[in-house]
Amino acid sequence: MLGAPHEYTIQILEHHLDTFGHVNNAVYLELLEEARWDWITRGGYSLARVQETRKGPTILECTLRFARELRLREQIRIESWIESYERKIALVTQVIKTPDGKLACEASFKVGLFDLSERRLIAPTAEWLAAFGLTPEMLSP
Repeated sequence: MLGAPHEYTIQILEHHLDTFGHVNNAVYLELLEEARWDWITRGGYSLARVQETRKGPTILECTLRFARELRLREQIRIESWIESYERKIALVTQVIKTPDGKLACEASFKVGLFDLSERRLIAPTAEWLAAFGLTPEMLSP
């Protein structure tokens, strides 16, 4: 793990549920994205900064493993951290935990910094790394 993990809490509400009465798999992705945006925004890399610099996050790959249901009105905790950052690609792990601390979902994402003007991945900038609490020295060569 590089840097300190980020924690984000949210309550499961009616609009998160599907016809089975539990959180649909696509909503898990939305909840995880919300936690990632909270993480980088708190780190100084908000949507306004993305629009200003024309450089922002892009997901290259994701894998989700579901362990248990999330239910209405549960206060869940999402923990996020960077496993590694090699060249242009970070491996981000996120876990969703139920109110009693049990694992509900584990997700891994390959993430990069995308230059909106050049339309390509770029090496992480110092400002981008700082949003995650990282420095260039912490990265793999």
